[in-house]
Amino acid sequence: MLLRGELLWQDAPEQAAAWKTGEWLIGGEVVFASEETSCAAQWEGYVIPGMVDVHCHLAIGPEGPVDEAEQLRFAQATRDSGVLLVRDCGAPRSQEWLTKRSDLLRLIRCGQHIARPKRYIRGLPVDVEDVAALPEVVAQQAALGDGWVKLVGDWIDRSKGADADLDPLWPREVLIDAVAAAHEAGARVAVHAFSHRAIDDLLEAGVDDIEHGSGMDADQLAQARAQGTLVTPTFLQVELFHEFAAQAGPKYPVYAATMQAMYDNRREHAELMIESGVQLLPGTDAGGYQEHGCLVDELRLWERAGMSVPDIIDAVTWKARRALGVPSLSEGALADFVVYETDPRQDLSVLARPSAVVLGGVAV
Repeated sequence: MLLRGELLWQDAPEQAAAWKTGEWLIGGEVVFASEETSCAAQWEGYVIPGMVDVHCHLAIGPEGPVDEAEQLRFAQATRDSGVLLVRDCGAPRSQEWLTKRSDLLRLIRCGQHIARPKRYIRGLPVDVEDVAALPEVVAQQAALGDGWVKLVGDWIDRSKGADADLDPLWPREVLIDAVAAAHEAGARVAVHAFSHRAIDDLLEAGVDDIEHGSGMDADQLAQARAQGTLVTPTFLQVELFHEFAAQAGPKYPVYAATMQAMYDNRREHAELMIESGVQLLPGTDAGGYQEHGCLVDELRLWERAGMSVPDIIDAVTWKARRALGVPSLSEGALADFVVYETDPRQDLSVLARPSAVVLGGVAV
């Protein structure tokens, strides 16, 4: 089969991708550069590698854990939006069955969230009673995932009553040992963190990806950039912080004020994240508060914060894949790509209207 048009292509896996005009052959499940031919093209247009959602919960819906039928529906909605690689960052049920389906998407599993009792959403995490056991639990979850584990780094501590706020869950020394345990097991660590106070310990411990990062200041972002720490901003989720504040109401006024302040400052903070130069990964936090398949809505907020559309396309395709250790479109790589009739570099909304979605050389 033949693919023709303008394609975001890597001449070699270690090189940056660039837009190329030409033809590519799809042989089996992989893609190869081709000399110009007179053959009819199976697909023609503007072509990008399958997009990436690194913060997605295919096993979670608005009411909590979902069955396999719902997981399938969520995976299909995500795939049809042009997202062909997902890191499912915290799943209360096994999703190994999804990895065996060649018609859905590529899935990187993280195992369950790891939290302390009553310090995360009920029914989702593995609860660690004794914080000293965290490194052991991390190693256990690393064995269940695909090279990532998911920690809850902060959450409201309701035991403090009216003084309750977003508080870190783990002492720094335990975090350091837990991250080391993950790395020794061949896994990386992604951490939920809304607050400012949790970040210094996470950076000191050497976590690999800070999710949300809504409390990070300029110095913390600069340190993350220097260390190569990834940040997944989930701007769509931050757009809901005023609702979280309202729900806390007079019962938890300190926490409510914290969430409202981050909501009020969300646009300036998003601009700070973009300008910091830290590598941002695209993530929706779909499952629960966000619908699956909404990545383009998230990317619109990146554009509002000042990132150019070509840079967004790079970030959500080959750069995100490289950060996760997954090949992009290059010689002999899996033919996972999305085709558009018009140039998405000129209008971000084009990303929401693919003319073809192809997995392993097969249109889905």
